[in-house]
Amino acid sequence: MQANIENLVKLQAAELERGRLAQIAKALPAQINQAESALAPMHARTAAASDALNREDSLRTKLEREIEAHRQKATRYKAQQDSVTTPAQAVAIEHEVQFAQAEIDRLENEEFASLERTEAQEATLATARAQVEELAAALDKTKERVAACLSELAGQQTALGAERETLRNEIPPELLTRFDRIASQRGIGIARAENQQCMTCRMGVRPQVWNQLREGELLNCDSCGRLLYWDPAMAPAPKTPQPELATETGRAIRKPRQAGA
Repeated sequence: MQANIENLVKLQAAELERGRLAQIAKALPAQINQAESALAPMHARTAAASDALNREDSLRTKLEREIEAHRQKATRYKAQQDSVTTPAQAVAIEHEVQFAQAEIDRLENEEFASLERTEAQEATLATARAQVEELAAALDKTKERVAACLSELAGQQTALGAERETLRNEIPPELLTRFDRIASQRGIGIARAENQQCMTCRMGVRPQVWNQLREGELLNCDSCGRLLYWDPAMAPAPKTPQPELATETGRAIRKPRQAGA
């Protein structure tokens, strides 16, 4: 393969590899976003459980104040029972005592229900915090891995960039211009021809073009317009000729007679 063709093939390989590495680098931040997206709901769940616990604490504090107030009221009414002078007063005081006791029972039931909700929220909070720690650790590892990958990709891109510039300097300007124009339009500027076919667009090559390619020329594909080259290293090895088998003369071969026949 001629030096210019070989340099074009190498240049294209370098360009394609640079593009592949760029796509990988572009996709890496999505891994961090995915890890952050998994962590965010757990933070929200933790905050919601913590807020629920605070509300239950505030509710029980309020309930305890109300219970204490009703106990004091019941105590006062019970103290007045010894000084009543009429049956009506006794009934009224008894009614107030019973009402205070009923309120105490109701509020204590609410307090008990609040304690049950608190236990459930504490379990939810503990689970959410454990998941937050796990997901936060996973996020940190993802960030470290992405940073390492980006650093490695940057080094590879730098090496490919240097190789690219070296190759471009070794290719004649007019040929490089043709290659760049086709590559910008087609994505690939040069294609290998094999078995009278462009291996990129898979269209056939005219016999005359095929012969010219085999002589080392660099021509455009009639179908896709890419530069076509033929690599003798990719040509199939010639078949080893097989020795011809001896043909019979056509005469019948007579078997020898046995003795005594």
